[in-house]
Amino acid sequence: MQIAKVCGTVVSTHKEPSLRGVKLLLLQFLDEKGQPLPRYEVAADSVGAGLDEWVLVTRGSAARQSPGSEMRPVDALVVGIIDTVSVDNRPLYSKKDEYQSPLNR
Repeated sequence: MQIAKVCGTVVSTHKEPSLRGVKLLLLQFLDEKGQPLPRYEVAADSVGAGLDEWVLVTRGSAARQSPGSEMRPVDALVVGIIDTVSVDNRPLYSKKDEYQSPLNR
């Protein structure tokens, strides 16, 4: 699995029938310091992730074999929304700390 940040959505009205109703997200991968890498990927979303959230992404055959769904022609699948990440016992990311109320923006 890899860590990525949701940076947008992808809308496709004409697609493979097995992808109907599947939410597609534009992801930017992150390095071990939480910095964005110059790599993007479109991934199917199985967990309801939103803009700016950090997510876990599985790729390859694991993305096509998610439980409870039919085989879909996807190369990447968001399988988790990240709450916290720590490296060397130091916090790197916390979802609750990233949230800003619309009144605080």
